[in-house]
Amino acid sequence: MHDIFETPLNEVAATLEREPAAVRQLASRARRHVREARPRFTLSPQSASELVRAFHEASTKGDIKMLSGILADEVAVFSDGGGKVLAFRNVVRGMDRVIRLFEGLARKAAYRPRLLCNVMIDGLPGFVSIDRGEVLQTTALEVRGGKITALYIVRNPDKLRHVEALLAEQTS
Repeated sequence: MHDIFETPLNEVAATLEREPAAVRQLASRARRHVREARPRFTLSPQSASELVRAFHEASTKGDIKMLSGILADEVAVFSDGGGKVLAFRNVVRGMDRVIRLFEGLARKAAYRPRLLCNVMIDGLPGFVSIDRGEVLQTTALEVRGGKITALYIVRNPDKLRHVEALLAEQTS
């Protein structure tokens, strides 16, 4: 709407009931994917589900061998806690650093994220989980060539209100 109809991004955000920063990020990703002019997702639903479960299991256990088999060399982890909950401060880039990150987290007794469900998040395969301190989070996996190239972890409670509401509906 912004690019075609010249609607200000703040108005688009209000219409979508999303934060302006999130809408800017969505627009940026969409433009990048259009420029790349290639299909964004080539995974079947079953393959996506298997990859999501494999990643969750490997990252929770700190399984270096499994992680190195599913992560791309140039993988990046983006995390958003909104300053309200613990999140990675900087983008973690590269397979070695990402593997060390999850290997280190797995050694901590408090790190045992509980998988609630597999979902599609902004068109990406992912999952909803509960992490240490009962913090709700979503994790979306960007996949190219069968390898995870990016992880988008959202822990910011303000951005997850709608997810929390949907989960509450499902359990009632």
